[in-house]
Amino acid sequence: MRTEIQNNLKKTVYVLARDIGSRGYLQTDALNRTIDYITSELRTYGYAVLEQPCEYRGRTYKNIYVEKKGIKDPGEIFVVGAHYDTVTGSPGADDNASAVAGLLELARLLADKPLARTLHFVAFTLEEPPLFRSRKMGSYVYAESLKRAGRDVRGMICLEMIGYFTDTPDSQLFPLPFMRWVYPDKGNFIALVSNLRSRGFLKSVRRGFRKGTDLPAESLTTVFMVPGVDFSDHRSFWKFSYEALMVTDTAFYRNPHYHSGGDVPETLDYERLTEVVMGLKAAIEGVAGE
Repeated sequence: MRTEIQNNLKKTVYVLARDIGSRGYLQTDALNRTIDYITSELRTYGYAVLEQPCEYRGRTYKNIYVEKKGIKDPGEIFVVGAHYDTVTGSPGADDNASAVAGLLELARLLADKPLARTLHFVAFTLEEPPLFRSRKMGSYVYAESLKRAGRDVRGMICLEMIGYFTDTPDSQLFPLPFMRWVYPDKGNFIALVSNLRSRGFLKSVRRGFRKGTDLPAESLTTVFMVPGVDFSDHRSFWKFSYEALMVTDTAFYRNPHYHSGGDVPETLDYERLTEVVMGLKAAIEGVAGE
């Protein structure tokens, strides 16, 4: 199983970061090619693919999503999401092709798995600047639509840069000095980050994650004042008081290629990326109920 997963993850990263390349908000052709690839993959897994328009300065962008209905409590929803755009000029292998690859692979692995609660797998548009932290973010549009519809979202898992790992001492940086005494100095773990409201959800995800893999998983529950804790699409769900967490390799606190032309497929660790997917599969099965 792991070999197949690893091959699939690597394929997606290379398609997005090498074949398509930079997927900035003005690069319409690249964004459309990315949408076509994501849509094709999801349809291959048997899903009915849906689109949600997101408007910005006269252009229409799209969130791509599928819904896997729960068999016992279908009204209770868990969202798994990753953004597919990049900053202009970066191939975006880690940011965020690694997460899109993980999203697609989780959708594939869980496609035929009976689960009690409903899953939404969502590929978000417009996460990167200049839209970041705005109401034009694809994830904000999606979270707002769920809130307006009164949907019972029990938790959101945001995948944000999940493929860069290193065993080099002192390779892991931190936003606050004291954290170096609490967390490993090597960037060889995955991080789970939540706000205080979501701490129970984080504990459930972490517990399930550790059943699926031996890859170290470190967790942080904190407040907005810690730099970086809200640097992705989970922030949009926090804005609507949904419980949400980010799964991340910690981005610029570890990866020297962040938001640069050096963020290429060859820099990723596909074995550990596979373990992230295995852990998340077990975590999702746990919270969504087998």
